[in-house]
Amino acid sequence: MAAGVDRAARGLIAIGVQPGERVALWMLNRPEWIEIAFAVMKIGAVLVPLNTRLRTDDVAYIVDQSGASTIVLAERSGPVDYLGMIRELAPVAAPARGRLPKLRRLVVLGDERRPATMPWAELLARASAVATSALAERAAAVDPEDLAFLMYTSGTTGMPKGAMHSHRIVRNVTDRAFRLAITEHDVILMYLPLFHLFAFSEGMLTSMVSGARQVLTESFDAAESLALIARERATVLHGFDTHYKELCEAHARQPRDVSSVRTGICAAGMSSSAPIARRARALYGPLVSGYGMSEFGVGAAIGSLDSSEDQSCEASGYPAPGYEIRVIDPASGRDQPTGEAGEILVRGYTVMRGYYDKPEATAAAIDAEGWMHTGDMGVLRADGHLRFVGRYKDMLKVGGENVDPMEVEAYLMSHPAISLAAVVSYPDARLSEVGVAFVRCEPGVTVTEADVVAHCRGRIASFKIPRHVYVVDEFPMTSSGKIQKVKLREEALRRRPPADARETP
Repeated sequence: MAAGVDRAARGLIAIGVQPGERVALWMLNRPEWIEIAFAVMKIGAVLVPLNTRLRTDDVAYIVDQSGASTIVLAERSGPVDYLGMIRELAPVAAPARGRLPKLRRLVVLGDERRPATMPWAELLARASAVATSALAERAAAVDPEDLAFLMYTSGTTGMPKGAMHSHRIVRNVTDRAFRLAITEHDVILMYLPLFHLFAFSEGMLTSMVSGARQVLTESFDAAESLALIARERATVLHGFDTHYKELCEAHARQPRDVSSVRTGICAAGMSSSAPIARRARALYGPLVSGYGMSEFGVGAAIGSLDSSEDQSCEASGYPAPGYEIRVIDPASGRDQPTGEAGEILVRGYTVMRGYYDKPEATAAAIDAEGWMHTGDMGVLRADGHLRFVGRYKDMLKVGGENVDPMEVEAYLMSHPAISLAAVVSYPDARLSEVGVAFVRCEPGVTVTEADVVAHCRGRIASFKIPRHVYVVDEFPMTSSGKIQKVKLREEALRRRPPADARETP
């Protein structure tokens, strides 16, 4: 792996990537993802991971907002033509008409050379023109406080925001590997997407700092994962409750030998996740809970191998070294008593330096004393453990993916027939929750659910597309003129189709 990273790094230097330049990476999990990611950061450039479920409009915004000058991507995955989408945004024949004006280089993992692109094999071939001493010089010039990567998240308001992180996140990962006793004798099964901070830190970075072997899959498939656990003798397993639910159900259908698993992170705390966490712990051993987000990393709170079942299944970890966690009354700003719910605040050495090029959003998230206001609801228990309860704000979490309803609403209102839209959460047995949209049409026109879905498909990520769309004449409003989303959630449940009602636990 080290040789592959160095070769990719020398190739990037050869094509002109400079320190501080943004390099976007868009592909499913594969060994080259890891080589490119480390190579970009090793030469002092800034990595911009792209969610592989994003589509043209999503990608155009992030690539342009981050200022990425280079994209490295896989040509396609099954029916998804990633290169085709980029070519649509940055047409070869008329680049001035494209939507990515800062894009200068396009490196493609594919079999053929295309106009205005560079095959991955050619990038590696160009590495021979760069001396190892030149790479060593570039690497030595990288400061631990330098910007290493932008992790884009939908956040809580507006369009996706790039959380800026430095190289010092390695310390957090090293501490957590020590807490879970991960060594070179371990095998980490990683099916979570590397473009998310969960896999980025618990898979890629943890494997490198501990020497553990990593078994990487393109995507999550419960039956395949069970087979790999048995064959590869995986010892560490991570995921959200949605993953563990499917893993337990797949094992019930076709039992496999999972005795090699000794620990892993199962994010718990919400009442809905506790039964799944207990079932997973009974099957896979002493899994621990944890709490984190893109803005401050995965491990602000983490359990221990000797945590009790209650602490692992009903809580979200104990504050990690170097972190402080408070729970406050968001109205008064005062700390809540033990056991009382409030907003979770986090302060620590990996709290992001801010959202890239969004000073107002940064100021709203991080106060003058360095506390990150998460917008999450939580409780500090008598045993010192944090319990994540839910979200104060209206963020949806669809199968582990953050979905900002304001972003989806704005996109729905780009439809010429829609004058106003509101998106609310809706329970789902498999994905935990999905979105439901209420729309009001312009006078004299109307839309159908099929029209709205067609407007979204291929342009925004599939997990952002509402499950159902309801046309309304008016919205329930507060006296201050705000839409009452609580009433819309109730209305969504009232209108729930029979098939959805059967799915909901």
